[in-house]
Amino acid sequence: MRILLVEDEKMLSGFIVKGLRNTGYAVDPAYDGEEALYEYELNEYDLIVLDLNLPKKDGLEVLREIRAKNQEIKVLILSARTKVGDRILGLDEGANDYLIKPFDFWELEARIRNLLRWDFVQKPLNLSLGYLQVDTKAKRVYFDDREIALTRKEYGILEYLMSHKSQVISAEELTEHVWDNEFDPFSNTFRYHIHSLKKKLYTASELDFIKTIRGQGYIIEEV
Repeated sequence: MRILLVEDEKMLSGFIVKGLRNTGYAVDPAYDGEEALYEYELNEYDLIVLDLNLPKKDGLEVLREIRAKNQEIKVLILSARTKVGDRILGLDEGANDYLIKPFDFWELEARIRNLLRWDFVQKPLNLSLGYLQVDTKAKRVYFDDREIALTRKEYGILEYLMSHKSQVISAEELTEHVWDNEFDPFSNTFRYHIHSLKKKLYTASELDFIKTIRGQGYIIEEV
């Protein structure tokens, strides 16, 4: 497995490179944001270990540029930024994991090993379908920049459908992903919420985004 290590502190970088190479990884070091993007474009990597406080180009900017091109590569942020808000921002921007400095090398290696076991496809924070926008971070929905007020369940249904655009999703699958174990499958709750959601979307847009496929389920697609 080949790793790109982006760390501007050369002594720390050398320590990590040596440790990872000793455990069997191929490691290329980069010491600033621009060099990181250059190496990323030049080579194929299985994982990137990324510092945030980098010269020339900040680590978050590097992460955004990589995620704009590649939703699957694993990225582990290794940073001295310790605030909860920093960790949330890094994860929201597309990192798969976040480890705070100072750190134990064997924990870093374990996190790398764990990430490499899995296949990830990053979904964008904002889901869009024409002028319909879903902000999955703020849990808000807009049509043509005008907010549509939804209940939590209506939002949950819409987000799930938007995450599976142009796919027919059964009522059973929707309830499994939007409701918990207390959901009563014999109630009219789901039908009420799907009807209300469709009505609110139509009122805001005069478009039927959600279509009912008789006997199969529901689909959302561009009108």
